[in-house]
Amino acid sequence: MMVDLSVAVVLFKFFKRDGLYMLIVGNIILANIQVVKLVELFGFTATLGNILYGSIFFATDILSEIYGKKEARRGVILGFASLLMMTLYMQFALYIKPIEEANAVQNALQTIFGIMPRIALGSLTAYLISQFHDVWAFHFWKKITSGKHLWLRNNLSTMVSQFIDSFVFVFIAFWGVFDFSIWWQVLWTTYIFKWIVAAIDTPFIYLAKWLWEKEVKA
Repeated sequence: MMVDLSVAVVLFKFFKRDGLYMLIVGNIILANIQVVKLVELFGFTATLGNILYGSIFFATDILSEIYGKKEARRGVILGFASLLMMTLYMQFALYIKPIEEANAVQNALQTIFGIMPRIALGSLTAYLISQFHDVWAFHFWKKITSGKHLWLRNNLSTMVSQFIDSFVFVFIAFWGVFDFSIWWQVLWTTYIFKWIVAAIDTPFIYLAKWLWEKEVKA
């Protein structure tokens, strides 16, 4: 979690908005691969992709704060397009029959990407709804607070958006796949761990803004 947020700040420092776009594109793809792996964290069942996915909200909040709503929405659309392309390309790759010696590789890819359409549908739907809400809410709270209290708009916008994202995704991707008790745990652990990322990213967003202001004034 700390490593991912630190990487986000480093990418921003050296590549500015392009670095944030890189983070969004890379993390949305990796998070949707890792989400098929369930792990136990603090006694609860959770998906592995939560941490990488949570930092996408961090990236769009920095884009909103420094570059404005238009650039933040551009980042959302880039992430959407990247995930859609990966899903389509991997389904095409699975459709092509491999040589006999590559059956083991085909089986491994099938295990990971075979359920990708449903996961991708859930992720794409949840991603668009929650991310556009996050951008809207961030600027709503920025207007309400007259541009003050960055920590407040960062957390208020992200934490609500994270719940929207978690519910929509888990419902579409996993409803009927797991027993209800497991599904319920996945829903709340998905949200709780994203919520934790949202809370922890506050000093990082201040650091990113400080680095940007320092460079602008130099």
